[in-house]
Amino acid sequence: MRTVQLMLILCAIFTFSLSASAAERPPNVVLVLVDDLGWTDLACFGSKYYETPHLDKLAKQGMKFTDAYAACAVCSPTRAAVMTGRYPARTGITDWIRSRFQGGKIPANGKNPSGFVGGRNQPVLCPRNPLWLESEEITVAEALKPVGYTSCHIGKWHLGPDAWYPEKQGFDFNYGGCDYGQPPSYFDPYKNGRLKQGIPTLKPRKTGEYLTDREGDEAVKFITDHKDKPFFLYFANYAVHTPIQGRADLIAKYKKKPSTNQKNATYAAMVHSVDVAVGKITKVLDELKLADNTLIIFTSDNGGLLGPTHNAPLRAGKGYPYEGGIRVPLIVRWPDVVKPGTLSREPVISVDYLPTIMEATGAKLPKDHEIDGMSLVAHLKADGKTKLDREAIFWHFPHYRGRIGPYSMVRSGDWKLLRWWATDKAELYDLNSDLSEKTNLAASQPDRVKQLRGVLDAHLARVGARLPKKNPAYASRTKKKKK
Repeated sequence: MRTVQLMLILCAIFTFSLSASAAERPPNVVLVLVDDLGWTDLACFGSKYYETPHLDKLAKQGMKFTDAYAACAVCSPTRAAVMTGRYPARTGITDWIRSRFQGGKIPANGKNPSGFVGGRNQPVLCPRNPLWLESEEITVAEALKPVGYTSCHIGKWHLGPDAWYPEKQGFDFNYGGCDYGQPPSYFDPYKNGRLKQGIPTLKPRKTGEYLTDREGDEAVKFITDHKDKPFFLYFANYAVHTPIQGRADLIAKYKKKPSTNQKNATYAAMVHSVDVAVGKITKVLDELKLADNTLIIFTSDNGGLLGPTHNAPLRAGKGYPYEGGIRVPLIVRWPDVVKPGTLSREPVISVDYLPTIMEATGAKLPKDHEIDGMSLVAHLKADGKTKLDREAIFWHFPHYRGRIGPYSMVRSGDWKLLRWWATDKAELYDLNSDLSEKTNLAASQPDRVKQLRGVLDAHLARVGARLPKKNPAYASRTKKKKK
């Protein structure tokens, strides 16, 4: 009898010990960053064509943000901002990084490119974009090291070649991250006629296997293998970036559906596969009883690409400074902290994720590195009803890219000011009454333009932004034409 009582006591002590240990363990973090996913590309964000049941469920279990933004309208600057909590203008990465096969040759001196570029037909010269995220920058993975986290990167990195791969920037594991901005192919062995080596950091395993399915499996394996200690999973899907390729069975499914303004069945299949991959992650968290102690952040690196998708009611898409290029879906699930089914209309941006993760995990913010973002923890705990204590959020793109010229922007409250550097002209929009940005109010509200211009200029000076400058070749060409 005494033996039985002793065993019961020991079991109770052991159970209490496990419970105490679990309670003391900081939360796991899963950060999902989808490539080129538009603001309305999820059913829970308004799509009537794409099907995203797992992400819809995630939104019901957490908080959905209506006014979430990417730090840039193209990928690399946003990815650097997510990793560092610093605006693109501060890291210097303000355009997408050219991979080596696209001409991104490492300079002989081993330093990032500097100086300015521009043609005679361009009014301003633009600063050269870096080819990698400097090692001196502190990533989320590096900041989590001191508090015992194991970190894994899966999918697209696009922040530099070998010496700046994820494993050189604090990650313990890297599946697929390299200098590519897109996969050569979405089907194993992930190669094409130009890139015959495939994805150098992801070994082929089954011919014809779809890349997003593979990424999901790698995520499940990582979580399963590291379930006993705090982990950080950066799940950076290559999808839904070009090439637009999907699984044949899913393409057939969407071809049977009535189309809306979103009607590309192959793109729909890609969105579907992303949803399934996230479903794999949430399922394994449930099975391992880790869901209640895991913070999930789901978002995109820029707006949807026009053609494959449609971002209505937002104007334009990827690459453009309008809402379609920068406004993105954001879902945060954190059981016992975030009330299920809550909605936030607070403007938030990519630089906010690092400080949020630091506060959630008890890790310290990087020393000697100015962090531009703000932690969302208090906002999450308050059911999205509190305001963040900042005046504005910002964008800086000092480059020519196709039909888009260099610009900087600020959003303060519901007002958004866009400044074009080549012409020094401004566009002003009231996003509360004009979400589609149809009416430029700059001419009718000069005082507001001046005030917001001052806020923007102060920010650019504060972060040390590299600005376009007048092009003397263009000036001299203009003078000759006048003669």
